[in-house]
Amino acid sequence: MWRQFLLSFRTHSYNAGNYQAKETLQNENEEDIKEVQQLFKPMGSERMEMRKRQMSAAQETTSSAQAQHGAGNRGSNACCFCWCCCCSCSCLTVRNRDEEQARRSSQELRAEGIPYCEECPTPTLEEVNAWAQSFDKLMLTPAGRNAFREFLRTEFSEENMLFWMACEDLKKESNKSIIEEKARLIYEDYISILSPKEVSLDSRVREVINRNMLEPSQHTFDDAQLQIYTLMHRDSYPRFMNSAIYKDLLRSLSEKSVEA
Repeated sequence: MWRQFLLSFRTHSYNAGNYQAKETLQNENEEDIKEVQQLFKPMGSERMEMRKRQMSAAQETTSSAQAQHGAGNRGSNACCFCWCCCCSCSCLTVRNRDEEQARRSSQELRAEGIPYCEECPTPTLEEVNAWAQSFDKLMLTPAGRNAFREFLRTEFSEENMLFWMACEDLKKESNKSIIEEKARLIYEDYISILSPKEVSLDSRVREVINRNMLEPSQHTFDDAQLQIYTLMHRDSYPRFMNSAIYKDLLRSLSEKSVEA
């Protein structure tokens, strides 16, 4: 009995000691955790506070810089109706004025360009007969060009003659700025693939034109002009000589010559 009681007492004491040790250890761990939390909590708060201060300082710096920039713009460029810092009234006015001048210049050059019909006296019978001898003689006289243009309109290919005449007009210019503007208009009207009056040119000639347009001159379109001249000579000229336009003109002049 005594042995059993002693064994039971030791076991109970051992378990109680273990339980107390565990409880003590647990309490110590909880205290350590609280101490660590208390240790790092101020550090995190300080970092957050420091971060907020940095952001506030950056925002203040940006706001002051924008305010100074806006004030500078308002003082130099803004007008009484536009005081915001996102636009410049004077710059817009100058830009619009320059664009309007360029637009007017282009319109004036187009208006002063190729007339619907060249002014010329009525051709004689000898001149009209000479047109049948060669294409060069036809293109040499204003009356011949007018008659040929009238025929090309019926074939919806008048742009070939207009392009050739525009190139001839370009060759007469000596003012550099006018040459550049006329070259640009010729390119837009007859070379650009977006133009309804685009003439038919091969890729080699187009490459030459694109290189020449970097520094336009009176001879920027010489190769293209020659190609269109050859096309009219070989394709349109024979049909013109057999057309009603040429035959009616020739018959009318012949009758007047007989009556005279």
